[in-house]
Amino acid sequence: MGTSAVAVLAGIAAFGGLLGMLAGVHGLRQVRRVQRTGACVAALVKRPPGRGAVEPPRPRPLLQFVTEDGRVVEVVCPVTPTARHRLDDGDRVLLRYDPEDPRSVVVRGREGLGLERAFIAGGAVVLLLSLTLVAVAATRG
Repeated sequence: MGTSAVAVLAGIAAFGGLLGMLAGVHGLRQVRRVQRTGACVAALVKRPPGRGAVEPPRPRPLLQFVTEDGRVVEVVCPVTPTARHRLDDGDRVLLRYDPEDPRSVVVRGREGLGLERAFIAGGAVVLLLSLTLVAVAATRG
């Protein structure tokens, strides 16, 4: 493979890494913004409709809450329950929501920032590796 072909492939990989980093940063900013400016309410955890009591629940339950202006909103929980942090039907959780877009919620204590951080770290690794590949290819060609 020629130097120019390696440089093109490395450039495409660098672009992908940059997009991954930007996606992670955007996700972190959204969570921080809702935490900072969002309205705090209690939400009811609900089993998604159409599921029987014997069937295993879907990975993410529904959260139902009333906004400050009286609207009842039901959204899919943004984090997956774990054995350690269960979200059972009928539980109550505190969340913050964006008053301009009540579907944008952050569950208190379960912000789930791991995915955003993984995007940033993974994107940075891909970006750095591809830039290193371009530098190596340029010195050899």
